[in-house]
Amino acid sequence: MNSVFEKEKKLNIALTKLKNLNLKNPEIKKELKNLSNQKNQLEIEKQDLEQKNKNLRDDYNNLSEKLDELQNKEKVEHKKQIEFAEKIDELNQETDTLLSEIEKWQT
Repeated sequence: MNSVFEKEKKLNIALTKLKNLNLKNPEIKKELKNLSNQKNQLEIEKQDLEQKNKNLRDDYNNLSEKLDELQNKEKVEHKKQIEFAEKIDELNQETDTLLSEIEKWQT
């Protein structure tokens, strides 16, 4: 991207110098027109690259948001799994306690 800016800067300098020259020479006019066309092409390429860069940044931001959402959902699911496992452990303990009480009453 820097090379585009550097080329554009050099072309602008060259165009300025050429505009100050005697434009009666047809070769100079031709070169000036060529440089002007190159400058226009570089400006078009620059705009295209800037738009692509913006699109890539937007895509990156969207993907980052989606990744954050997925990570948050994963944390919530993991927390739910831990809570569920704890509840199962509690139920197992209560079941063991009840079975032990039943055994006491049966003896």
